[in-house]
Amino acid sequence: MIRVRYFAGAADAAGRDESQLDTATTVGALKQHLADAHGPEFAGVLERCSLMVNGSRLGDDAAIPDAATVDVLPPFAGG
Repeated sequence: MIRVRYFAGAADAAGRDESQLDTATTVGALKQHLADAHGPEFAGVLERCSLMVNGSRLGDDAAIPDAATVDVLPPFAGG
């Protein structure tokens, strides 16, 4: 099971703060799945987001292990 947590504008666009997936996948496949599941508005936000897998940024070809937590983080501003 993969836990996906959405923050700020990503949560607004997804209409939720969290979701879960039953199977492991790659980062790129997860992005595509999330874009398909949440629609074009979310897909547009997702293009600007960073995905952190257990606290690390991985490339699109990297496998996401079972029981991972993936954070969908839009750009943040401030100081």
